[in-house]
Amino acid sequence: MIVSIHQPQFLPYLGFFHKVAHSDLYVVLDDVQFLERGFQHRNLIKMQTGKQWLTVPVVGKHLQRTDEVMIDSSTNWRRKHWAALESNYRPAPFWGELAPGLKAILVDGGHSRLADLDMDLMRWAFSALGIEVPIRLSSELGVEGTQTARLVSVCQAMGADVYLSGQGGKQYMELGLFEAAGVEVRFQEYVAREY
Repeated sequence: MIVSIHQPQFLPYLGFFHKVAHSDLYVVLDDVQFLERGFQHRNLIKMQTGKQWLTVPVVGKHLQRTDEVMIDSSTNWRRKHWAALESNYRPAPFWGELAPGLKAILVDGGHSRLADLDMDLMRWAFSALGIEVPIRLSSELGVEGTQTARLVSVCQAMGADVYLSGQGGKQYMELGLFEAAGVEVRFQEYVAREY
């Protein structure tokens, strides 16, 4: 069984979907520390004149687990995000088909927790892309450890033979821990396409 593990992100990049599509199971690493100004609550979109950050405002950012982070609803960020997406992507193929579902989550969803918003956006994208990989939350597994040891523990809890990692994993993972646990590590081969 091939398992991929990734933190919830706000509108993840295409490589994330490629990795999950090549897995038998995706585990959402939702019980790790929230990274302020990280991709858990922000991302870049392509505009005609460059790039623009879309950031979901959050409260109580320091030393929280990702699944505990609450969205700051005191601003009109939902409408601003939607206006930016609509003005930049309306001419794109499939906008008319996909926009209603995206708007229902992003604008009308009323999420109070960031992880819930990220998960609903991810599930919407999985559906649009035809990705039918089972999803588990690490917070439900009761696994221990930090960094590589935590990834190994998740793989063991799921009965994984293979852990599919992004290329960035080469920079920080202790591959010997996977080897000692009998879990093969494969690194994703993804080439970004211009869109």
